[in-house]
Amino acid sequence: MLFFDPLYLIMIAPALLLMFWAQIRVKSAFARGMRVPAPLSGAAAARYILDHAGCPDVEIEITPGTLSDHYDPRVRVLRLSQDVYHSRTAAAVGIAAHEAGHALQHAQSYAPLV
Repeated sequence: MLFFDPLYLIMIAPALLLMFWAQIRVKSAFARGMRVPAPLSGAAAARYILDHAGCPDVEIEITPGTLSDHYDPRVRVLRLSQDVYHSRTAAAVGIAAHEAGHALQHAQSYAPLV
């Protein structure tokens, strides 16, 4: 017979609430940043950072989804969601720069990444 302890809900509830609160905050900040114009698209900003930091061999691709942006160190590819790749907004540039930073960390053999 399966046993369920109600104490489990009491212990896990704060973590779940914190997780949902953080997710709402990230999405809200992204939405606000998408209303602030920028001179470059996310892809152009990432390319600029990578080229000027000596990482011109890192490819930049579009990946499906929202806030699904990531750097894949196995194949040296920076993947940006369609919103970030094409948008000329502060949020797009900030996210692209953040992901480009991971590529730079990989190029410099940053221990937690390699």
